[in-house]
Amino acid sequence: MITIRSARENDLPEILDIYNDIILNTTAVYQYTPQTIDMRRTWYDTKLKDGHPVFVAESEGRIVGFSSYGPFRAWAAYKYTVENSVYVASEQREKGIGKLLIEPLIRSARENDLHVIIASIDASNIASIKLHQSFGFEEVAHFRQVGYKFGRWLDLKFMELLLNTPLHPKEG
Repeated sequence: MITIRSARENDLPEILDIYNDIILNTTAVYQYTPQTIDMRRTWYDTKLKDGHPVFVAESEGRIVGFSSYGPFRAWAAYKYTVENSVYVASEQREKGIGKLLIEPLIRSARENDLHVIIASIDASNIASIKLHQSFGFEEVAHFRQVGYKFGRWLDLKFMELLLNTPLHPKEG
C-alpha cells in the first residue's frame, strides 16, 4: 500500500537517493552531478521557509517517490505561478505513484491561491507527459536541443495547468 504524506527531514536520505539516481540515469533532470545531503537539506529548508509543499510516497516504510513545487521565475509578477517536480524511484515506476504525488500538489496550489502550474518535461519522457495530460496539463512550448546529456541534445516541453484561482489577485 502506498501512503502519501508531507515529507519530514528524516526522509531526506531516501529523497536524495531517488534524486541522484534520476540525475545519473535519466534525462528527467538536466543535471550531471549528484547532490549531497547538505544540498537536499538546503532545498528542503527553503521549501518549508517559502511555504512550498514536499510530499512523499511511502511503501512498507520506504520512500518510493516525492513531489513538490516551487517558484517558476523569481520576479514578483510570477507569484501565482509555480513549477512542479515529481520523481519516483526506478523500481517503482509505472505503478501509479506519480499520479498519487501530483494530486496533493494540485490541491495545495488551489489552497494557496496559485493560478498556474508549469511542468518542464524532457520531450522523450512520454510517461510523464501522459501523466500530466491526465490531470489536464497542456503542452504550451517545445524547446529544441536546449539540454545536452548522455551524448545527445535534449528537447524540453513545457506543460501548463490553469487553475481557477485566485479569485482576487493582488499586485505587490
